[in-house]
Amino acid sequence: MRSRALTLLAFGVGLVVTTVAAVPVAAHHSFAAEFDAAQPITIRGKVTKISWTNPHVWVYLNVADEKTGKVENWGFEMGAPQQVRARGWDRETLKTGDELIVEGSRARDGSSRMNARNVTWAATGKKLGAASSEGAAAGTP
Repeated sequence: MRSRALTLLAFGVGLVVTTVAAVPVAAHHSFAAEFDAAQPITIRGKVTKISWTNPHVWVYLNVADEKTGKVENWGFEMGAPQQVRARGWDRETLKTGDELIVEGSRARDGSSRMNARNVTWAATGKKLGAASSEGAAAGTP
């Protein structure tokens, strides 16, 4: 009886360890699965939200459509927090209300999401790479 209980316990622990170890791998995606490098896009808008969490930093902007003037909230994905910090960012670099110009690749599903390559502050022209999973644009830090 005791050996059966130990066997079940060992099996249960192994199952939990395997499940926990597999979650990050299953949760992540490749660039090509979600974004389309053949659909380059540049947006300009004001920051509404910043999510500095793993596996990617996400920033949201209110962007006005050039033709209609309608404002739409766009999200752009950057690299993992440690990769973004290596490009010169920290949690204080970006503030809600900052106006940005973002270059990157649009989401394959046509939604208002993109993978950012470069981020430029509209007021100052300061430009930082976004640690894109697509790869940095030529000359980007």
